Amino acid sequence: LDVPPRAEPISKLPEELRDHLTREFVHTSSVTMPAASDILLEPPMERGEMKPRSSEECSFASVSDRQKHERFFYDAVKILLEDAVFKGTSRSNKVLEWRDPIKLMQLLDLKLEDSPVTHDKLLALMKDTIQYSVKTGHPYFVNQLFSSVDPYGLIGQWLGDALNPSVYTYEVSPVFTLMEETVLSEMRKIVGFTTGDGIFCPGGSIANGYAISCARYHKLPQVKTQGLHGLPRLVLYTSADAHYSIKKMAVLQGIGSDNVCLIKTDKRGKMDVNDLQCKINETIKEGAVPFMVSATAGTTVLGAFDPITQIADICRTHKLWLHVDAAWGGGALISKKYKHLLNGIERADSVTWNPHKLLTAPQQCSTFLTRHPDILSACHSANATYLFQKDKFYDTKYDTGDKHI
Repeated sequence: LDVPPRAEPISKLPEELRDHLTREFVHTSSVTMPAASDILLEPPMERGEMKPRSSEECSFASVSDRQKHERFFYDAVKILLEDAVFKGTSRSNKVLEWRDPIKLMQLLDLKLEDSPVTHDKLLALMKDTIQYSVKTGHPYFVNQLFSSVDPYGLIGQWLGDALNPSVYTYEVSPVFTLMEETVLSEMRKIVGFTTGDGIFCPGGSIANGYAISCARYHKLPQVKTQGLHGLPRLVLYTSADAHYSIKKMAVLQGIGSDNVCLIKTDKRGKMDVNDLQCKINETIKEGAVPFMVSATAGTTVLGAFDPITQIADICRTHKLWLHVDAAWGGGALISKKYKHLLNGIERADSVTWNPHKLLTAPQQCSTFLTRHPDILSACHSANATYLFQKDKFYDTKYDTGDKHI
């Protein structure tokens, strides 16, 4: 069946041709029709223009050429839909065809060639990649804390990849900049912040790193220009069951793992606020400076939610930055039934929230949200003049890239 996706309505065809098509439809209505995906994946070209799938070598030029690549695009997308999306998420198929590393290396042809490969070779490699990969969208995949393949999220990913934006300045990425700002604003409202700022991050670990960076700057802003030299010993606090990224990011930023004070948890995995108060007092007696508490809303193993309201009271007393790592549990804010688990989160200075977990967005989709409107820029901006000029022909508050590390 060769039906151009943008064919004219039958009512606009000449009467003689319209009658002929009507008769043909009546006589052939019992014929088995092809799958809709087969029709929709046929390229919008005139009959005879489409190149058949060929063994043509791949082009070295990184530019899409209709004659060279259109057939390849359609064939590749069809494989993605049929093998990865539909078959890959069917209960009748396996989550994984397991092979040990040595065997898998023998099965897959991953070596770098001295000469170009063909489109057929790439398509075959795509099918092998799908066959031996974990189907994370499968109903039986319950290994990690992220969600299944959302059809609209998938198309959004493809749209972003097709346009390949760098969302640093409005002038080079106007639509995606406005998309990000709209989503981040809505997420801050859901958290309960009446003002503030936010950014998308490569993952929850980096978002937690932003929290440490902002908290340190908030306590001692001279750290941006002077570094750690001459500063007092800084200490942050988090539960013994908190995500490992808190300790890793403290190491990366020069605070040191010894200055990440792990707080005891109760039998349900929640931070013990009495132990938190004791540890803060000990730090002060040692002459060190407490600067941050990182509470967890949904720990990795037990799914525990720390008592944010009580922790916020202690932070207010000692003038500490309160961060809530809600990378996993933040999705509960959308639920009328479970949002109480995060009571008090509106009192936090910052929040990590990963929509790719409970909200089914594709990976990676991680956000860092803060109630402080200017701290991301103050803490991280370098004012590179080739990107972030202040005399542009639009409102440069939409040049958001300088807030990122």
